[in-house]
Amino acid sequence: MEINVLNIKGQETGRKVTLNDAIFGIEPNDHVLYLDVKQYLADQRQGTHKSKERSEHAGSTRKLIRQKGGGGARRGDINSPVLVGGGRVFGPKPRDYRFKLNKKVKQLARKSALTYKAQENAIVVVEDFTLDAPKTKDFVAITKNLNVEGKKVLLLLPETNKNVYMSARNLQRAEVMEAATLNTYKVLNADVLVMTENSLKTIDGILNK
Repeated sequence: MEINVLNIKGQETGRKVTLNDAIFGIEPNDHVLYLDVKQYLADQRQGTHKSKERSEHAGSTRKLIRQKGGGGARRGDINSPVLVGGGRVFGPKPRDYRFKLNKKVKQLARKSALTYKAQENAIVVVEDFTLDAPKTKDFVAITKNLNVEGKKVLLLLPETNKNVYMSARNLQRAEVMEAATLNTYKVLNADVLVMTENSLKTIDGILNK
């Protein structure tokens, strides 16, 4: 699949790049997409939730009623979970939600996500660029020129560019990241991928092993 290379003014440069079929033209695997997204979201969880059980509540330990003869169920102290203000039964405890996925599974998931974007014609390739200063209006102008304004845009750069990053960070529907840190969730969450020529080479080097 060939794509025209544009400049930041939205004009064709006369060059074309070929998307690697081994990355952008595979048979997508929906199950590994699910697993990789699930792992990413699990990694974002703090896992610091905690509720008090009956032994952790402050309250009298006096036995409220006699064990037998009352006609009702047995009842211990006032911290019993069946009473209002008592402890919670099987409440949440601090835990780590992370789980392991094999490298090949994660690699297949990224390829599947990129393939879906290629099938949707949601990939734009621009020549490498930089900004002289961090200005949001300059980044907005670029999105207008590339006809991606109003969409969730994920811009992939070959390396960290502070000016470009700071120009986009105030925009709710735009995100800038390095191609080497690309993950399945970010690809699927974006409406359109905008990548520079060198970032495309970076992706080829990482996923085409």
